[in-house]
Amino acid sequence: MLLRKYESIEVTDNGYLIHGDVAAVLLVFMTDDIIRIRVHFDSRTPMKEESYTLVMTAWPDRMDELLKDERTRITPLMVPYTETEKDLTFATKTVKLVLRKEPFSFALYDVQGNPLYRDLKERAFERDQLGRLSHYSCMDRAKDHFFGFGEKTGHLDKKFRRMRMSPKDAIGHDPETGDPMYKHIPFYVRIHEDKQHAVGLFYHNSYDCVFDMGQEVSGYWEPYCYYQTDGGDIDLFLLNGPTVSQVIDRYTQLTGRTALPTKQSLGYCASTMYYAELEKDCDKEIYKVIDKHEKEQIPIDDFWLASGYSSGEEDNLRYVFNWNKKRFPEPKQFFDEMNARGINVIVNLKPGILARHPYKQWLEEHNAFIKTPDGSGDYYGRWWGGPGRFVDFTSPSGRDVWKALLKKHILEMGTKTVWNDNCEMDGVEDREAQCDFEGQKGTMAELKILHSNMMAYTAKQALHEVYPGERPYIINRAGYAGIQRYAQVWGGDNLTDWRTLKFNIATILGMGISGCANMGCDIGGFAGPAPEEELLLRWIQNGVLQPRFCLNSANNDNTVTQPWMYEKMLPHIRAAYRLRYRMLPYLYSLFYESSQDGMPIWRPLFLEFPQDPQCYGDQSLTFMLGSSILVASVVEKGAKTRTIYLPNGSTWYDMNDDFRPYTGGQTIELPVDLASMPMFLRDTAVVTMTEDIHHILKDPLRHLDILIAAENDSTFVWYDDDGHSEQYKDGVYAKTAIAVTAGEQTKIRFVAQGNYQSTVQSLTVKLISKDKGAYWVALDNTLLKQFIIQDDWEAADSGWYYDLTERSVWVKFPKPKKDTFTLTISKEKFDLIGMTEE
Repeated sequence: MLLRKYESIEVTDNGYLIHGDVAAVLLVFMTDDIIRIRVHFDSRTPMKEESYTLVMTAWPDRMDELLKDERTRITPLMVPYTETEKDLTFATKTVKLVLRKEPFSFALYDVQGNPLYRDLKERAFERDQLGRLSHYSCMDRAKDHFFGFGEKTGHLDKKFRRMRMSPKDAIGHDPETGDPMYKHIPFYVRIHEDKQHAVGLFYHNSYDCVFDMGQEVSGYWEPYCYYQTDGGDIDLFLLNGPTVSQVIDRYTQLTGRTALPTKQSLGYCASTMYYAELEKDCDKEIYKVIDKHEKEQIPIDDFWLASGYSSGEEDNLRYVFNWNKKRFPEPKQFFDEMNARGINVIVNLKPGILARHPYKQWLEEHNAFIKTPDGSGDYYGRWWGGPGRFVDFTSPSGRDVWKALLKKHILEMGTKTVWNDNCEMDGVEDREAQCDFEGQKGTMAELKILHSNMMAYTAKQALHEVYPGERPYIINRAGYAGIQRYAQVWGGDNLTDWRTLKFNIATILGMGISGCANMGCDIGGFAGPAPEEELLLRWIQNGVLQPRFCLNSANNDNTVTQPWMYEKMLPHIRAAYRLRYRMLPYLYSLFYESSQDGMPIWRPLFLEFPQDPQCYGDQSLTFMLGSSILVASVVEKGAKTRTIYLPNGSTWYDMNDDFRPYTGGQTIELPVDLASMPMFLRDTAVVTMTEDIHHILKDPLRHLDILIAAENDSTFVWYDDDGHSEQYKDGVYAKTAIAVTAGEQTKIRFVAQGNYQSTVQSLTVKLISKDKGAYWVALDNTLLKQFIIQDDWEAADSGWYYDLTERSVWVKFPKPKKDTFTLTISKEKFDLIGMTEE
């Protein structure tokens, strides 16, 4: 059934309702750049607004009360249209949307009339004989590129890929071709490498779906790609750029920003299945593991406690919320001891309930489970250890009983973190199984993946009730669009393989484009044998830069992946860990940025360099860490060199070779050895670092190092707060805008806002200056002393020194007590001996 022609249009409270020959189309201009096109084929049922996903709407929704603390309703634009015999044209301030009457299709143009997006006009919207709905779009097979799609394998650009979104427990998936994965995020950004104008497409529909980005070819139509879903409506949000960052901003306006994490969550997290699988006294063994980290000078702040803690003492089956007293005789005492050591224990939770679960009666009494299709009884599906029932997180009673168990048996023991595992609900095989859906009843076909988001929602409520005023820290394996506003996510049970190290980079980048900035993958691999020594080293060298930094394993060769497992690699591994902790001020500031505008922590090159066409097709798996640092992790076994494309439009400084400069727009072959972590500083970089922090809860930030390259003007916001509470929402933060004005007199202006009393007492600024040293340096109107000998500069409280090895100006000074101050570094020409001619 094809939607072939337009019949009429009527004005609604928030836009237009367009009547076609076989479908109705709701058209809402939420803003000048966010357009909703909802195609509804089923005339027998009304269009319902009942979204767990959207945090910005322009219409009443059944979930408004449930999401009252998250959702904002805006007033949509009433965009007038002009009509001709062939089409209707709607013009906002930034784009024109043209509806072709027959064949029915939409096209998007900029205000100058340049095409940005087009439906496949002869076959735009279709409902097939199985009830599946499809939306076809035109594509340029040579020049178009497609990014996002949430968690996917292979290279970042998904052109010519066919991908399914039907979340699975995808243990040991192939990192290059495996599909589907754990998450379902039906959003992508498309961009033409010549036009360089990005457009986003978000399909607000949680049924299983397929994206075909040009793998399918038919000679009867011009080149196309398509989205196909098993049910519901084609509920499309068209998001105008023109930049990729603006598309991400608009997408996260709709679905939520990345939750600001706790500082402690940025530290290293240790985990393995085996730590909680010993016959007895797992708690004592874990204390030894923490001691071993300290002995080996490996910093640690978090510990993932795998599901073995919940195993039945007689049958070793998993019973979530149950404590195996042979393994953990006194759970509360275990948490007290770990908290005293400054270690956050993160307990594994799974939503399936086996027949012998100790709390099953309570769950039954509260009617907590997903039901059979006819609603007559609880649904039983595949689960760890046998048939299981599954908590219904679309049911208030299901959420309430889960929350009560979570609070009593986990949170009140002493942890402020929730780890939601196996929440794909993949054991519910019958998609007609019935869910409560807030009293209106629905099916797993529509709601399966939404349980994972609502599981995180429930965790957030529980954390707020047990620890009011504290910042929730939640981790989810599965999730739908919007999961970023609740949880950190990770890439599930990845395979121990060199290709996994390589392609997990693209997976993290894709998740970042899809709104999930707080993402990481298990370092060293989860499924398979222990990683060989070189692979472990390279994985850690990449992993220390991931937003989530965690070693986690279930090795099949009776081994445990640990950072000290290969002694000869330890010096390099310690150096990598130290880099992570030095960069915590920069990483935390990037997370703050993401919480404000959705920007990823890891960024593909084209996001920062959209004018460089080579960045769109680059497959070298380099990436930007924030806007300032290009990272080219070594990902090939036995590599002696690393091929790196340095984007055009910047000079690049090798951070491991005394800031050796490279011109952008070229590909280089960089020699590497086992110690190599290739990283390059952009010529507008501002990077905040410290040597102070080895343990996040125990070590205050006293001295801040700021690395600056000032070939052009730049700005950066250094953000700080207490790292654990929600007082930042009330202005208790320290947000310092660092504005660099390039020139012979480089001015670095600091403007601080907020009520947080910073612990920083002194600063060092390092300014790259390859052509010459400084003439003078001043803090506001006070000249700072120049030092010729480095030892004297290091011994002083303030002053400056020009380092000839790096050819950079080093400036140190106590942090001024005022909120605004300016550091000026003059590189003006000066006459040393009075020989300048008039």
